[in-house]
Amino acid sequence: MLRLPNDGAPTGTSLEDYLPEGGPSEIVRAIAQAVPPLAARLAEGRIYGDPTAIVGVNDSGDRQKALDVGAHDHMLAALRAAGVGRVLSEEADAVITLNPGAAFDVAIDPIDGSGSIGIGAPLGLLFTVLPAAPEGFLRTGRSIRAAGYASFGHSCDFGFSTGNGTHIATLDPSQSRFRLTHENLRLPEQAKTIAYNASNERHWHPGLQAWARDLRLGKDGPRGRNFNMRWLAAAVGELHRILLLGGCFLYPSDRRKGYENGRLRTLYEACPIAFLVEQAGGAATDGLSPILDRLPASPHENTPLVFGCKDEVATIARYLSQ
Repeated sequence: MLRLPNDGAPTGTSLEDYLPEGGPSEIVRAIAQAVPPLAARLAEGRIYGDPTAIVGVNDSGDRQKALDVGAHDHMLAALRAAGVGRVLSEEADAVITLNPGAAFDVAIDPIDGSGSIGIGAPLGLLFTVLPAAPEGFLRTGRSIRAAGYASFGHSCDFGFSTGNGTHIATLDPSQSRFRLTHENLRLPEQAKTIAYNASNERHWHPGLQAWARDLRLGKDGPRGRNFNMRWLAAAVGELHRILLLGGCFLYPSDRRKGYENGRLRTLYEACPIAFLVEQAGGAATDGLSPILDRLPASPHENTPLVFGCKDEVATIARYLSQ
């Protein structure tokens, strides 16, 4: 492995030592321990087989790739061993019972951004840990006890929160373990970088179109300052960047068929993102109301999502209210 002149011994507390044993932290640890084999398979690309091969269709009508299903099965095995009761996964229509009567349930997206498998773009994993309850997963995100993500890029990073701030650990490949690299992240109040798919802008709510026009005018327009633009087409990649550098992401509802209620999933995409962003001092809404206050009507329901620095999230809400 290449070493730089200023490299030294590995630093950062191991994730196993940082997180206490038992409770939701134990499940976070189990998910983190299951990530390195997934990262390793991603790094192998097509050497041993095609991870993009279509093997099925999920509940949303999205075509499932071999890696989608493989990641789903891999994480189910890890969650079963960790004593998780029930699992809601993007890759399964129905809730899966692993350990009846267990104390905690998990909602998970085993591979976020799977449309980018094999092209080097960021991919991820998202999850929440909830206490078991009679209503199952159909409750607000205020019930979440822990949440996290894995970001598969040039490094493999694991962001997490157990309700006491948002932290990031990075995989040490030599030891196949995560080491803490960022503790108690805090988002700035104002966003300098905005992430959205500009090709959909013509389908947006008029207020949101006005926001985008004013944004692009920069310091010469009503906003009075310039913004940069980024679009990774993967929610976890955007989350990871925004937690580290600040900014704002939006995937709103629009007039296209199938996008009237947004496209991201409330329980295993929007909620973990919202929990982590709020723990880092930011905000996450459906455009108007906090995501974590949203009561989902079905396990796989869609929601619009805006998240990042508080000031910009609030500004978008004002434009949408006009």
